[in-house]
Amino acid sequence: MTRVGDKITINKTVIRNRLTMAPTVKFDFAGPDGKATDKHIDHYRERAEHGCGLICVEATAVTPGGRFGQMHMGLWDDDQIEGHKIIASACHEAGAAVIIQLNHAGLNSDPSLGEQVAPSAVPTRNEEVLSKEMTIDEIHKMQESFTSAAIRAKKAGYDGVQLHGCHGYLINQFMSKKTNLRTDEYGGSIENRARFGAEIIRMIRKECGDDFLISVRTAGVEPDVATAIKLSEQFVKAGCDYLQVSTGIEWDDPSFTEEEKPYNHICELGVRFHDHFKGRVPVSCVNGIYEPEQARYLIENDLVDTVDLGKAILADPAFCEAVLEDAPYVKCYCCPRCQYGPGMPHKCPAEIKRTSK
Repeated sequence: MTRVGDKITINKTVIRNRLTMAPTVKFDFAGPDGKATDKHIDHYRERAEHGCGLICVEATAVTPGGRFGQMHMGLWDDDQIEGHKIIASACHEAGAAVIIQLNHAGLNSDPSLGEQVAPSAVPTRNEEVLSKEMTIDEIHKMQESFTSAAIRAKKAGYDGVQLHGCHGYLINQFMSKKTNLRTDEYGGSIENRARFGAEIIRMIRKECGDDFLISVRTAGVEPDVATAIKLSEQFVKAGCDYLQVSTGIEWDDPSFTEEEKPYNHICELGVRFHDHFKGRVPVSCVNGIYEPEQARYLIENDLVDTVDLGKAILADPAFCEAVLEDAPYVKCYCCPRCQYGPGMPHKCPAEIKRTSK
């Protein structure tokens, strides 16, 4: 039986246990220049020092206009590499592997940044405003932006990158029929809708080498699980090493019932992907994992290969020690608005309780 503390090797990267930190954005930690700050460095270092196996650094923009807020990190310029070197080094020194999520928000980009592009002209955040449909040349230029950011990530010392292919951002917008109305080679069939992301994977592999870990945080339902798996098959064929599964744009899958399980429907997406891809690529699940017993259950029952921790590891940076060593922990309060969200104070009440003991 696999234990949560067992090592796993993904591509050539050895990860010391089955616990990963999900790429949760630290709103307003960065400035307009998109550079990593001391706040970022301390944030990731602390989670690595408390036993997390793999740190996935938050969604990081590949172009300045592709941010979903004006104060988010980027890797669109060489001047941004230095701060990322410190993050990667801090995580490695603490024994954790570390990758970084690369993203363009597409039609969900901050409108003030002037880059609300998408596969097709569809409503943006402001439903009265349509996104700009990308030309073929613009698609290729965007793919080059992702690849250049991956090259910078490798120079910074990251073990690999994760492409943000879910939650309604640009790669996911190409995957979904709701936002991709194209009739050319980037729209229509499953293969064509996955082409944008799959070509980025191939480009990164060519530039960054065979040993560079490439993950996709993929949509586990788009609009159903069967279609989502077929889309992700294209990413695996292109060279994706690791699927970390979350939600997409549409959810229309009647196979989900009210059956009682020790994990929720979003987490179940990863379980179903693991059933399909088992023995080919490792799969991770995420969402609603707030207690150590849940993480252990998922691994020890061979339901997934790794478990992504989000709010639990924000609320208590030592949550991994609770899972691995049965140590005391402070549980996430599941606040209606997470204290790490936009405009919030980054003073999680659970974390304050832990540090004040």
